[in-house]
Amino acid sequence: MSKTNVRYAVAALTDCGSKRPSNEDAFGYSAVHGVCVVCDGMGGAAAGEIASSMAVSEVLRLLGERNQAAPLEKSIEEAIRTANEAIHSRAEHDPHLRGMGTTLAGLATKGRRVLVFNVGDSRCYRLRKRKLEQISQDHSLVEEQVRMGRITPDEALRSPLRNVITRALGTQPEVEPDIFEQKAEAGDIFLLCSDGLTGEVPDAQIELLLAADLPLEQLCANLVAAANQAGGHDNITCMLVRAEG
Repeated sequence: MSKTNVRYAVAALTDCGSKRPSNEDAFGYSAVHGVCVVCDGMGGAAAGEIASSMAVSEVLRLLGERNQAAPLEKSIEEAIRTANEAIHSRAEHDPHLRGMGTTLAGLATKGRRVLVFNVGDSRCYRLRKRKLEQISQDHSLVEEQVRMGRITPDEALRSPLRNVITRALGTQPEVEPDIFEQKAEAGDIFLLCSDGLTGEVPDAQIELLLAADLPLEQLCANLVAAANQAGGHDNITCMLVRAEG
């Protein structure tokens, strides 16, 4: 097999959690186009649900239709901008949806190239040789304070402002994603998730659960179960993408 040839296996699971009456998370993936997306919606009534589902469908559609000759980074940026405009425009024209938005974590593959992209505090991790590393960086108030050295990571976990995000799709006329390039190795597992997982389950426990030699579907179920056992205060979504070959 060529060194640039790689297959990706995908599994995903979403759950309301133990406290929320509805699920405003959404996810989707296209094995054909190598695109995976997880979103965590926000807004009153069903607005968050609408924002997250719109973001998933728009990004999958746009990256599926992209010009293959164009740089993948540019295609991702354009897809995020277009999805953002669609969500923002719909909210502006419907008073019941005013202020709706969604976070987003996604990845797009091209051979062994993996481009991770995010807006907000939904995350992407990579497990390599049983070691977990967070690839994305949260667009949240406490994370920015941590990066500036104003508070410690432990203080961020306890902060009453930990749910304040600084970037989201749909809440402003324009938004830019962060994009991180990775090179996949056989056996790598990428985790895309909403903060319903990471807000309940520490990274060390996520690492332990992902290191188990189990099918991806069972690993997803174990992650969701761990979040619910820890309280399940929010909707929980996880998607696992494993590089094979």
